Amino acid sequence: MTPDLSAPPRGSTTTAGRGNSPRPPFGVSAVSALAVLIALFSVVPLGYVVYMTVATGYDTAVELIFRPRVAELLLNTVLLMVFTVPLCLVLGVAGAWLVERTTLRGARAWAVLLAAPLAIPAFVNSYAWVSAIPSLGGLGSGVLIATLSYFPLVYIPAAAALSRLDPAIEQSAAALGLGAWRTFFRVVLPQLRIAMTGGALLVALHLLAEYGAFAMIRFDTFTTAIMVQYQSTFNGAAGNMLASVLVFFCLLLLLAEVRSRGTARYARIGPGAQAKALRLPLHVYQLPAQAFLLALTALAFGLPLFFVLRWVASGGTAAWAADEFLPALLTTLGYGLAGALATTVVAFPMAYLAVRHPGWFSKSLELSNYITSSLPGIVVGLAFVTVSIRVVPGIYQTAGVLVAAYVLLFLPRALVNLRAGLAQAPKELDEAAQALGKPPLVSFIRVTLRLTAPAAAGGAALVFLAIANELTATLLLSPNGTRTLATEFWSKSSEIDYAGAAPYALLMILLSAPMTYLLFQQSKKVAGQ
Repeated sequence: MTPDLSAPPRGSTTTAGRGNSPRPPFGVSAVSALAVLIALFSVVPLGYVVYMTVATGYDTAVELIFRPRVAELLLNTVLLMVFTVPLCLVLGVAGAWLVERTTLRGARAWAVLLAAPLAIPAFVNSYAWVSAIPSLGGLGSGVLIATLSYFPLVYIPAAAALSRLDPAIEQSAAALGLGAWRTFFRVVLPQLRIAMTGGALLVALHLLAEYGAFAMIRFDTFTTAIMVQYQSTFNGAAGNMLASVLVFFCLLLLLAEVRSRGTARYARIGPGAQAKALRLPLHVYQLPAQAFLLALTALAFGLPLFFVLRWVASGGTAAWAADEFLPALLTTLGYGLAGALATTVVAFPMAYLAVRHPGWFSKSLELSNYITSSLPGIVVGLAFVTVSIRVVPGIYQTAGVLVAAYVLLFLPRALVNLRAGLAQAPKELDEAAQALGKPPLVSFIRVTLRLTAPAAAGGAALVFLAIANELTATLLLSPNGTRTLATEFWSKSSEIDYAGAAPYALLMILLSAPMTYLLFQQSKKVAGQ
């Protein structure tokens, strides 16, 4: 039963402008009911994994999970995370520190360049590296490509945290006699704990979810093995048990990230220091620092872009035939726009409750979605395949099912932006409009929705560009004959037609570039810059 959040506490008044939130356009109970339905919808993939595990039977499940092949995949996955996550932390924090805390020349340019690798999908990065070194394969290659693809996920939050770090903390450490390096390790680095753990979680989840990058270099992970099982036996028990192990890994990572945050306080009371932080002079280290950043960005962004452009030039004008790439581009734009709009609309009830009626109820609804969205796209895809075939066969491989999967996968991108936008839309303005006789729906559209529109547009843009690069769920759920940039790139690159795949790779990079810049700008906005 949906709790009625619209009932005011005893002794309170519902008059607008007396400390209560304004009435939403359809009542708080209706908004709560919508949020509950969305939360129930979001747990479908998790429910699928639990159901298939139980339906398989205890003996069969144990036999399928505890076998040499799973042990091999487990070892590959663990080693991949053990090497990649620390490397991403070192590169991301080092880059952020050089840009934000030293007298690095060209710091503003480096700040953007270090975020630029996010504009290149990991499977396109792998395609470029295989073009450069065809013999790439195995764990080392997986670590190389994953590190170069995902270290910006640590760099961006670390740079934002360093930007807004109170300089008084470092000044106090210096006054106590600590040198620059001791101040960094004993004072600055602990203040980056949340940014580092959050970035590490994102890197680890991407490692578990990534399919194309590792399949291209013949490195087996749980995701690549699940796809092989699906293609060979179509929803067989072995693939389902691999999916259950993968989900278990995701849940462990979420729990580990929550526990690693600790209980330390990172916010200050009072205005703090108003002066900008002093930047550490690099002196003789200026040239090594420049060389390090140049090498990093060249490998992570320059090399992939070079080989994509090289293959584009090699393919000539024939590769740009309109009947080849134009349908894929239009389909990608269509699904991107539909998914972005649907995701933003679906996210609104949860965001409204989180901002205007915070409490255990709204937090629980949000948590259910974050857990689901952390699952790999292949698990979400398999869940929708199974549910659509067994429950509503008529919707299997329809555009609606694919868009629904996109909504679950990328809902947090819209939710976080909407929540920030609603928090910056003063509820007093809505209260004033209702106090002047405007119906809740009219005041909502003219006041709240109008003020939230920029944040909603930003969230929709992030969702759109994530959909443009999505591969695994699209391969599983798209209607027959559907051609997107990602699936066409994958089809041609799998056939070793690298020249034919290059235009699709270039278009994905061009579509991803705005998302990368938007993420960078949002991080600066959060840091107050």
